[in-house]
Amino acid sequence: MALQIMKIIANVTTTVATTPDTQRFFYNTTSLITGATTLTIDAADFFDDTGAAVTTLPSLNTDNSYFNVYVNGVLQMQDLSTYTPGATGVGELAFDVPAATSLLLNTPIVVELVNFTPSSSSTIET
Repeated sequence: MALQIMKIIANVTTTVATTPDTQRFFYNTTSLITGATTLTIDAADFFDDTGAAVTTLPSLNTDNSYFNVYVNGVLQMQDLSTYTPGATGVGELAFDVPAATSLLLNTPIVVELVNFTPSSSSTIET
């Protein structure tokens, strides 16, 4: 009898789901901000979608999250901002205001965080 390669035959069906959790935090500038400077907004200075005060900025899931910063409704370049999760005194958004740029009193700044919780299940038939 000739030699044969023995192999396993299997059918695998995998279902992957990504569940986004979106949170938004709002802030209005309290004075004229003239660049070049860094505007640091503490967690306690933000309010949420319901208008409630924020005490903690949530963590971002490693490799499954992102944040956006909007100034006066306009999406800003990622390198202008640094997000630090945590409670009052630790959690903050640091936003670099470039030279020759000003933010007027009551300019709205919105931070949008999106964390994904991926899950998968597989069915194997042999």
